[in-house]
Amino acid sequence: MTKRNTQQRRHLILSQVNELGEVAVETLAEQFQTSEVTIRKDLTALEKSGLLLRRYGGAIALPKEIVSDEIDSKRKVAIAKAAAALIKDHNRIIIDSGRTTAAMIPELATKQGLVVMTNAIKVATRLLALENEPTLLMTGGTWDPHSESFQGQVAENVLCSYDFDQLFIGADGIDVARGTTTFNELVGLSQVMAKAAREVIVLVESEKIGRKIPNLELPWQTVTTLITDSGLAHDKRAAIEACGVKLICAEIIQ
Repeated sequence: MTKRNTQQRRHLILSQVNELGEVAVETLAEQFQTSEVTIRKDLTALEKSGLLLRRYGGAIALPKEIVSDEIDSKRKVAIAKAAAALIKDHNRIIIDSGRTTAAMIPELATKQGLVVMTNAIKVATRLLALENEPTLLMTGGTWDPHSESFQGQVAENVLCSYDFDQLFIGADGIDVARGTTTFNELVGLSQVMAKAAREVIVLVESEKIGRKIPNLELPWQTVTTLITDSGLAHDKRAAIEACGVKLICAEIIQ
């Protein structure tokens, strides 16, 4: 069985789990004309990637509140396209949790040889569906329902053992004078991600820039590039660029 066939089978298994809610090892082995041992290995691999939950004799889908997708706004899509344009073939990248960062995934379909680390199940699920088969790494750690991602010391330790070309990360808000801000008090992993990457690229809609949120996540001196949409006011553009951050304002496609 080739690597490609194995990934195709696992993708089909995951699709069935999400559609039916649960699957049985015996049924899958018969369907794919392979051994139950092979199917158990598939389910174990998918569980380790955070894409389903093993149960005796099979597997079940993750709770819907964890994996539910929302329709990506035109702003998010424009920002995601601009972000993906910065990625070269064979880059090693981190994609943090968030709807804007998750919107990048379809734009990666033409990139070859990518290695992608993420702490988000939504991002991992979309990556697994890509035909160009990027290498997927997950942080593991403690599940945080607020950010819908894995956080904590385990995730931080995993990241410290790698180095990456780029980090793509969102934000709840932007303090024009200080940097990115968040409602979440768990900022340790974001800061470790930034240290592990040579470029830190923040993706955020223009409406979030100027929001007053108490928790500083990434100060400007750690940020390389900020990608937002063309709705950003000119005074805020100038203020951000004055902090030494490269600013990209993506045009919204109507």
